[in-house]
Amino acid sequence: MTIDVFILTALRSAEGASVSGGEIAKKLGVTRAAVWARIRELRSLGYEIEASPHEGYRLLHTPDLLLADDLLARLGTGRIIGRDIRVFQETTSTNDIIERLAVDGVREGVVVLAESQSKGRGRLGREWMSPAGKGIWLSVLLRPKLLPHETTQLTIAASTSVARAIQSETGLAPEVKWPNDILLGNRKVSGILTELHAELDRVKYIILGLGIDVNQEETDFPVPMRSIATSLRIETKHSVNRSNLAVALLRELERDYSRICRGQFEAIANEWEALCSTLGRDVSVRVGERWVHGRAESLANDGALLLRTQHGHLEHITGGDVSLRK
Repeated sequence: MTIDVFILTALRSAEGASVSGGEIAKKLGVTRAAVWARIRELRSLGYEIEASPHEGYRLLHTPDLLLADDLLARLGTGRIIGRDIRVFQETTSTNDIIERLAVDGVREGVVVLAESQSKGRGRLGREWMSPAGKGIWLSVLLRPKLLPHETTQLTIAASTSVARAIQSETGLAPEVKWPNDILLGNRKVSGILTELHAELDRVKYIILGLGIDVNQEETDFPVPMRSIATSLRIETKHSVNRSNLAVALLRELERDYSRICRGQFEAIANEWEALCSTLGRDVSVRVGERWVHGRAESLANDGALLLRTQHGHLEHITGGDVSLRK
């Protein structure tokens, strides 16, 4: 635990009360001057910390900033997802960084966030716009004991996690479009990109990438996207604290990943079905170069979409691009 993590943990745990600088220094085994130096550094980042010679330090306000030490302080210990957090000001894609960490053998649960991405990507090679300071762009390294065909479960789980985090922080009621889109008012606010690295019968690792449009305004989207994309700010009519949302999201991801590891995907699937806007609808799914048309009936045990075709056959769709049919 770094000095900043300890200080921020102590200040947040005090819940508005003051914390003795001497006590912090004693527990850390450093001088009070060293603590004061870190307090000044946190102030320079936008943390409003009151200092009193007699009462100590008190946290008054936190900035809309993704700071690894603050996120770690708020999440606590004893977890898988988020036990190691790394934040970059800019990168090509957070998935790219996780890829390098995975090859280097870093253990699962490491989270990479970026304030902006120059080459953010979604499914099917699509570009994901990632303007600085406007959203949450993150990736997680996972090494689950799943068979390759079962990894669709992680996309389903991530969808429910994102939806719950958005609802808890904004009061909005997101819907899920299979397999990886989170919608508000029929417009996309979040997407999930799962990249699988596996052998025939064994998953080596999975990169779970998430993007949430948080504080964009209408003018931040290109004109052709404004009818299909939205942000939490547009929907709530006010800015949303990204740090709070990131903490909520990582907590929900941890909860659902733990359930998958315990073999409890059915419970997640039931939550997902309650959120899903695809089920019970006539849809067209592009699977590679093939189109499948029919009614989306339910979710299979492995996370695949069960589609009843116009000929009465039940298709097991593990991935594809879905559009609703009129």
